[in-house]
Amino acid sequence: MLIKLAILFSGNGSNLENILEKLHQKTIRGNTYEVVLCLCNKKNAFGIQRAKKYGLESVIVEHENFSSREEFDQVLVEKIQQSGADLTILAGFMRILSPVFTKNIKAINLHPSLLPLFKGAHAIEESFKSDMKVAGVSVHWVNEELDGGKIIAQKAFEKEEMNFDEFEEKIHNLEYEILPNSVVKIFEKQCN
Repeated sequence: MLIKLAILFSGNGSNLENILEKLHQKTIRGNTYEVVLCLCNKKNAFGIQRAKKYGLESVIVEHENFSSREEFDQVLVEKIQQSGADLTILAGFMRILSPVFTKNIKAINLHPSLLPLFKGAHAIEESFKSDMKVAGVSVHWVNEELDGGKIIAQKAFEKEEMNFDEFEEKIHNLEYEILPNSVVKIFEKQCN
C-alpha cells in the first residue's frame, strides 16, 4: 500500500530530514511511504534546504501574513488536502493549531518530553531542570489542546549525571528513533 505523508516544520528540520531518510520512498513491511508535502511557516528555515536534498520543494505559508490563527490553519488544511496525504507529521512545527486544523486533518506530533508533563515550547529545559529521574519523548495525536492528544508512543531514559548538551542530544536521538517507528506502527495497525 502507498502511504502519503505531509510534514510540517518551522526551523532546522532535523526531524524532517530523519523522516525523509528513513521513510521517503521506502517500503517497510509491505507499505511504501512517500512524502508528498513539506510545508514550512518560515521562509528562511534551514529545513527547506534539507528537503531539497531529497528533491522536494517546500511550500511556504507564513503565519504572519494572516490576521487569525483560523485563517492560517484553513490554508494549511487546503494544502494538505490537495496533497492527498494520509497522515500529517508535525516535526518541530511551532504553531498552536485551531479546531479548523484539528477537526479536518489526521496529524501526529513529536514532543521532547514525557507527556503529559512539560507541554509547550520549553519542554527540554523544563524536563532537564525538573527533579524527575527520567526524561524522554512522546508522539501523540494532535487535538485542540496543546500537546494534549492521545499518546501513541513514548521512550524514556534515566537522566543520571548529564549536562544540558548531553541531555538535549539524548532527547534528539530518541526523537529520530521514535517518530519514524510510530508512523510505521500506525499504518501496520490499519493494514492488519
